[in-house]
Amino acid sequence: MSRLQVAVLLGAAPEPPPGIDPAAYRRALAGDVYDTVHNLATVTALLVVCAEDEALGHDLVWPGEPVHVLDIPDATGPLALVGALDAMAASGADLGVVVTADAPDLPGLLVGKLFSALEDAPCAVCPAGDGTLVALSAVLPVPEWLRCSGVALDTEAALDRLHASAPPTSVVIGAGWHRLRRGVDIERLDLRLEGWDATRALLGG
Repeated sequence: MSRLQVAVLLGAAPEPPPGIDPAAYRRALAGDVYDTVHNLATVTALLVVCAEDEALGHDLVWPGEPVHVLDIPDATGPLALVGALDAMAASGADLGVVVTADAPDLPGLLVGKLFSALEDAPCAVCPAGDGTLVALSAVLPVPEWLRCSGVALDTEAALDRLHASAPPTSVVIGAGWHRLRRGVDIERLDLRLEGWDATRALLGG
């Protein structure tokens, strides 16, 4: 049976809507994403941060749970994505998903579908409407073409970059979702969806 792991990658701080403290906003979004991943059945959660965010990382996870600290200046580039996948492989995972920390209302079902897609290809993605990625899954260890692709979750036109690097039929494009990278992006939140409690509370319900 394959071991499944999901890494939440704490990248660049999102721009908050007017009147919201930036640090509190970033923490709320990341906390909601981590809680979603942590509550998934049969999946192990891992928070991945760069060195400057180590303290925040330990504040976000449940007591005793690990925080993987990347030995790189920031967690927004391709080294961070590959580093998160490598961390999961080193822990014994066979299949891994890396999720951005700025999609607080991401349904767990979409994460599960990224694992299912790996039955047909070594890589699958959940794209965002702005051309970046909400999440990426891969068979572990990391395929060499993916390691050399230069793709990060924050890469613009990420799908084009992946297709340019990947062998034919190696990437499954799953259902898309949204990220809250700018203050106006909160308009995408659906109050009818359960979860994202910390973000909901910070924004006033």
